[in-house]
Amino acid sequence: MQTRILDGKKIGRQIRDEVGREIEAKNLSPGLSVILAGDNPASKVYVKSKTKACQELGIRGESLLFEDSITTEQLLEVIGRLNQDDRVDGILVQLPLPAHVDQRKVLEAVDPAKDVDGFHPINVGRLCIGDFTLAPCTPMGIMEMLRRENIEVKGANAVVIGRSNIVGKPMGLLLLHSHATVTLCHSRTRNLAEVCSRADILVAAVGRTALVTREFVKEGAAVIDVGMNRIEDEEQARSLFGEDSPRFQRFQEKGYALVGDVHPRDTLGRAGALTPVPGGVGPLTIAHLVKNTLLAHQARRS
Repeated sequence: MQTRILDGKKIGRQIRDEVGREIEAKNLSPGLSVILAGDNPASKVYVKSKTKACQELGIRGESLLFEDSITTEQLLEVIGRLNQDDRVDGILVQLPLPAHVDQRKVLEAVDPAKDVDGFHPINVGRLCIGDFTLAPCTPMGIMEMLRRENIEVKGANAVVIGRSNIVGKPMGLLLLHSHATVTLCHSRTRNLAEVCSRADILVAAVGRTALVTREFVKEGAAVIDVGMNRIEDEEQARSLFGEDSPRFQRFQEKGYALVGDVHPRDTLGRAGALTPVPGGVGPLTIAHLVKNTLLAHQARRS
């Protein structure tokens, strides 16, 4: 079977272009503030890419950077000021926060109308009952990919591996609202491969390198890989990519590679459609962040 590779970069560009055209056509000026606390290198990269994407589309994107020593109370004060600032339509708190910060208190302090990550309990509750505007960006991006790639969700058997509040749980709810029959799996699921092998749509969001192998995948299934794992072991890279592959050659040049939760070589020819890592789900997350910022701007002014 020929496996179709789903191009997240292309779809992400489409979504971002649509947002940019609407902002320009309606002469809108949305604003997004991103809070980064601590010195996590990966978080710095994510924040930079998010604010850059905003600025390219006419969204006022600002990064508020704080030392690792910032306290919960200080962050709550910052969020309080942003909640009151009418120029700010979206507030994003980059995770993870420093270990001593009360993450729950910080996330719950964000005005639900400005919660572009969709993490506030009020927005989670709206998602549960199907009455939502701002939902988590990664699951929403995946749903948009499925729609634009004409992958039928209605009536499909969908399996989600992972039960995080950021991806797994909201992913399951969005699939359910689109009339899929949903199974939510996790590390304690019995006979995990067998359960997954019945899925027409399989979403892997568990954070375990190449967990999903051929026996997990129903022939012709759409496989969505949310994982982002760094590998540095040459034997592991050889097993995942194949010694003669361009990806293995790039690994040798760099000394590392990014791999998802799905085995990139073992599932080819088995899955009907597959998202690559990188270049699959990641660009959709940023695209839906800018879309959520536009939605928040419009909702707050209507």
